[in-house]
Amino acid sequence: MDTHNDGSGVGVLDKAALVLSALENGPATLAQLVHMTGLARPTAHRLAVALEYHRLVTRDLQGHFVLGQRLVELASCTGGDRLLAAAMPVLRALRDHTKESAQMYRRQGANRVCVASAEPEMGLRDSIPTGAVLSMKAGSAAQVLLAWEEPDRMHLGLQGASFNATQLAQVRRRGWAQSVAEREVGVASVSAPVRGSHGNVVAAVSVSGPIERMGRQPGRVYGPSLVAAGNRLTDFMRRIEEMSRQANDD
Repeated sequence: MDTHNDGSGVGVLDKAALVLSALENGPATLAQLVHMTGLARPTAHRLAVALEYHRLVTRDLQGHFVLGQRLVELASCTGGDRLLAAAMPVLRALRDHTKESAQMYRRQGANRVCVASAEPEMGLRDSIPTGAVLSMKAGSAAQVLLAWEEPDRMHLGLQGASFNATQLAQVRRRGWAQSVAEREVGVASVSAPVRGSHGNVVAAVSVSGPIERMGRQPGRVYGPSLVAAGNRLTDFMRRIEEMSRQANDD
């Protein structure tokens, strides 16, 4: 990464921005931060620890630096997250169609965060509030968020997980994941990916509810609806990118 530009004129902020930008690619060790940013090791460490203090950076279970929860909180306050705005009508439609709870998750290091949700008004449900932090080791959304990772990151993510590489291969082939009592006893869920403009998985859309309603093979019933919802949001992301590209060309 080229650090030899004029920057903003505020050197420490420019360097902190380099650290945050490097972590967009996923968890990183201090050595990897040094390599990606071009910063001196003591500088990279000092900035990462300072950002950690302000919750802009945190550490996963392996001790790697990852983007922090404060960034999610700030994004939700700005109203500028177009995917979140687009997700709510899709999640409400999923809720109304399936009669179950609908969520959208994003990965954050060793965890996944529920960034949007739509709950049925009545009846027994799997209630997961916006902002809830769940493990990447269990659940259909965790499977989706891990299934298309690079092999080394996937292998790391599978350590201690309730699912295995064979199941993730099935997720990639089908386009959806299911879990039954994997994250919580009595709860089933189905999830599908939302992709960014470059085809990378940026989020997972899910429905979850009691096993007695969703069944032991919920993907057979709900999989197509989840894939359709994920595709709607993927198309939205691509249109936004195309509009942005056209604006830059103008």
